[in-house]
Amino acid sequence: MRARTRSVLRPVLAVAATTALVTSLSTYAVSSPLGGTQRPRGAQATAYGWTLTPTGTTERFRGLAPVSRDVAWVSGTNGTVLRTTDGGATWANVSPQGLGTGALQFRDIEAFDARHAVILSIGEGTDSRILRTDDGGATWTETFRNTDPLAFYDCMAFSSPRRGLAVSDPVDGRFRLVETSDGGRSWSPVDPAGMPAAKGAEFAFAASGTCLTTGVGGRTYLASGGADPGRVFTSTDHGRTWAVADSPVAGGPSAGVFSVTFRDARRGVVVGGDFATPTGAVDNAAWTDDGGATWTKSTLNPSGYRSGSAWVSGTARTVLAVGPSGSDVSTDGGRSWTTFDTGSFDSVECTSDGACWASGEQGRVAVLTR
Repeated sequence: MRARTRSVLRPVLAVAATTALVTSLSTYAVSSPLGGTQRPRGAQATAYGWTLTPTGTTERFRGLAPVSRDVAWVSGTNGTVLRTTDGGATWANVSPQGLGTGALQFRDIEAFDARHAVILSIGEGTDSRILRTDDGGATWTETFRNTDPLAFYDCMAFSSPRRGLAVSDPVDGRFRLVETSDGGRSWSPVDPAGMPAAKGAEFAFAASGTCLTTGVGGRTYLASGGADPGRVFTSTDHGRTWAVADSPVAGGPSAGVFSVTFRDARRGVVVGGDFATPTGAVDNAAWTDDGGATWTKSTLNPSGYRSGSAWVSGTARTVLAVGPSGSDVSTDGGRSWTTFDTGSFDSVECTSDGACWASGEQGRVAVLTR
């Protein structure tokens, strides 16, 4: 079951390709090139839309790391990494060269500014690697290569430009972590004794880079699926020890919690569902106001499986969620959701200066308008 599940879930998490790449700036609120025309479910949706940017490629970008409204990085299929420093008006191809990474899938990227970034490729055994650049992607250095054939790294998260974690699916019955204290230049194992035992068939989804996220005060959050229900692991000491809670999000071979995001030490949201049923809208989101000790399912769900989520900076209760069937917004901290777009995205992130970015299939990268 474990090997079969991996072969289905990890390489693609596929949805059908539909239209050609959009190569010019295009703003839309109720229709999109990779989704049909839709009607927003509520007045709040009309204030939101996505402006596509011309990346010039058809690679799929599940890795997304915006730094500001001007600077953003994306990473994805076929070893591809792009960077913009002008708000998406132009993108530079800064993919690693000469390192044997051309066939790898860079599912997660963490960027600290326009010059410094860390990327994670996913896969069994040595396909799981981490690379770092200090010169805007002109050169890259491999700083971690997994040698355990049972490990499969899914996501990274940094609490500062120096301190970060990367997580693998369970090995020997527990999720495996490696940590860095020098900005990803070196990595070392985290003692697994503080990690609760995984359930049979439990794993994390390498779908948007947000199965592992960080919060305030050394807090780290890990989302899981595979087993039913999906669970949320919480650490308050940078990943040394963990507590775990069931969520109301249904789990299964292709289902569970795909993304977790926190506003502060108490308020958080999870989204997910079943990627095999992209428009399924049952038990696919939940919220907490006690730091993740307990989770309550949303009363009005996102309108399909959602792989990415982000709290909008500068707001107390506004959260975005994206997936292959559309984008949703919640203005009440995840208790209810409203669809505002039906275009396909995999990842969404917001920056401290108020910008929100999304990325996904067919080279799609967009900036939120509101």
